Amino acid sequence: MDLKLLTLLLVLLVSIWVLIRIRKSSGTEQTKTTVKAHQGNAAYHAVSIKLSGHACKAAEDMMGRRFLSTAAPKLPLPGCDVLDCNCRFIHHKDRRAGKDRRSPFAPSGFAGGTGRFEAEQRKGEDRRASDDEDFY
Repeated sequence: MDLKLLTLLLVLLVSIWVLIRIRKSSGTEQTKTTVKAHQGNAAYHAVSIKLSGHACKAAEDMMGRRFLSTAAPKLPLPGCDVLDCNCRFIHHKDRRAGKDRRSPFAPSGFAGGTGRFEAEQRKGEDRRASDDEDFY
């Protein structure tokens, strides 16, 4: 009886170990693909429409616009009136086009900033002036 109980316990432990290994290996593969998809500027991956030889009016209206790849319209476009649509997407690393207009020599540098203001921009009185001083 003692041998049967020991054998059953061993089989149970081995099966638990196998299940843990299977779950761990499937989770690792999923994590690797998720990390690979979000490397670099993948969050801002964009597309623009490349027109075919004769494009429809809907595609011409969208020429030069970049869309985040998750928000891009489906091809052929809903208003497409061409029988054989050959429009394609061009892929871009970032949604923004052109050079970066921020200046590293501005007071805010590359950290951002909201612009230059020579005078005080706030209007009105201090709204906290009338607060109860018992809270301090």
